[in-house]
Amino acid sequence: MRFVVGYIAFLVAFGICDAIWLGTMTAKLYRPALGDLIVEQVRYWPAALFYFGFPLGVLHFAIMPALRDENAGAALVNGALIGLFAYATYDLTNYATLRPWTLTVTVADIVYGTVVVGFCSWIAYEIVRRASGWGWV
Repeated sequence: MRFVVGYIAFLVAFGICDAIWLGTMTAKLYRPALGDLIVEQVRYWPAALFYFGFPLGVLHFAIMPALRDENAGAALVNGALIGLFAYATYDLTNYATLRPWTLTVTVADIVYGTVVVGFCSWIAYEIVRRASGWGWV
């Protein structure tokens, strides 16, 4: 049950943060740099695969081990590392292979990914920890 609560907590926190980030930064950062590379209509099925799949990895590698060890800092740090490696893989590959992909987009996106995944991992950890303390899970 802790896994399910952690999954939902991370999914909601990450979804909110990403909606805010993409809602504000697409026009300010991504569209000016990438122009026509950005689709007019989002392809929802690959987005859904990412948004529902990515939390499984974060739970497995960051949140659940931190809960086992009762270490909020581990949730934050390990979540941040997952964000760093995931976003760096995407952004550095794009920077290496796509002409319009800029260093500014690369750095901003990697920093965002590191911070948001670490933060949302910590949030999910705290929600599960408190729900466990209240006897809900």
